[in-house]
Amino acid sequence: MSYNDNFIKACRKEQVDTLPVWYMRQAGRYDPDYRKIKEKFTLLEICKQPELAAEVTMMPIKKLGVDAAILYSDIMNPVASLGIDFDIVKDVGPVIHTPVRTAQDVERLRPIDVDKDLSHIIETIRILDKELEVPLISFAGAPFTIASYLIEGKPSKSYIRTKQLMYSEPAVWFALMDKLGDMVITYLKSHIAAGAKAVQVFDSWVGALSPADFQVYVLPTMERIFKELSHLKEPKIYFPGVSSGELLPYLHNLQADVIGLDWRIPIPVGRERVGERFAVQGNLDPYILTAPMHVIEQQAKEIMDEGMKKPGYIFNLGHGLFPEASLEKLKDLTAFIHAYSHSVLTQQAEKSGV
Repeated sequence: MSYNDNFIKACRKEQVDTLPVWYMRQAGRYDPDYRKIKEKFTLLEICKQPELAAEVTMMPIKKLGVDAAILYSDIMNPVASLGIDFDIVKDVGPVIHTPVRTAQDVERLRPIDVDKDLSHIIETIRILDKELEVPLISFAGAPFTIASYLIEGKPSKSYIRTKQLMYSEPAVWFALMDKLGDMVITYLKSHIAAGAKAVQVFDSWVGALSPADFQVYVLPTMERIFKELSHLKEPKIYFPGVSSGELLPYLHNLQADVIGLDWRIPIPVGRERVGERFAVQGNLDPYILTAPMHVIEQQAKEIMDEGMKKPGYIFNLGHGLFPEASLEKLKDLTAFIHAYSHSVLTQQAEKSGV
C-alpha cells in the first residue's frame, strides 16, 4: 500500500483528489477496544509504554480509515519534565498538586529534558514512523492553556486565578510564558527529529481571553514558538480552541501553515479572518454525531462544499471526540467524506483541465 500524503498536501495548499480527514481525540473512549485497554492502564501508564501507545495511535487508522494519525499522548506530559507533579483524574482532567502562582514557583520550573524524562514518547514516535502509512501528527499544549492548568490547579470555567496573575503580576506571567514557550519549542523539535510529519499546538482555552488581552499576553509567545519552528519543513498547525473566532484576525503574522477552526465559525468567515496564507482545518460540531446519519452527512457536505472552494482544507471536528460518539458513525462519516469530496474534486479538475 502506498503512503497516503493527502493530509500533508492539504496543509501545503496543494491540490488533492480527495479531502483528507482526521479527528481530534480520534484515539479515545468512543472505541470499545480502547476502553478495554483503559480498564487495565491509565492514560499516563499507556503513554509510558511505547508499543502500547503506538498501538492505540494506530487504532483509528485501521478502524476509521482516516488520513493522519495523531500521537496518543496528553498535553500535560511535557510539564512533568519541568518538575510539575500532576495526575489526570477521571471525570476531572489534569490536577496539579502544587499550583504555580508566585514568582518563586515559576523560577523553580526546570528546562525540559526530553531525553531524560520523555524518552518513552520519542520511542513511540519512532515506532509509528516505521509502521504508519499515513502522516503522524504530534502535538503540544499551548502556553496559555498549559498555564491555566498550572495556575488554577485543575480545569476551570472562569480562569479567575489565571487572569488574576496575568493582570496583577505581568512580569511573573511573562516569565511563565517564556518557560512554557521554550518547553513547547524543544518538545516539538524533538518530535519532528524522531519522525513526526506534522505538529499541532492546542490552545484549547485561549478563547476565554478578549482579543486585546490575547494580543498582549499570549500572541507574542505563540509567534515566537512558530518562528522557532519555521525552518522545519513539516507542517505546523495552530488550533486556538473553542470560542476563538474573535482571535482569528490577529494570527496573520503566525508562521504556521494551518489554522484550526471551531464549529462556531463558518469556513468562509474563518478564511477571511485568518487570511489567504493559511490552510484551514475543521470544523464539524462533534455533537452532531448524536444525530441520524443523514443529518451528519448533510452538515458535513455543507462544510466540505465551502472547504473545497479553495486549496488548503482538511476536514476535522471543531473540537475533540467525546466518549459517547459512535464508532460506526465515524467510520461511515469518513467514507462519506472521501467519496463525496473525491467526486467533487474530480469534477473540478476536469472543468479546469488539470
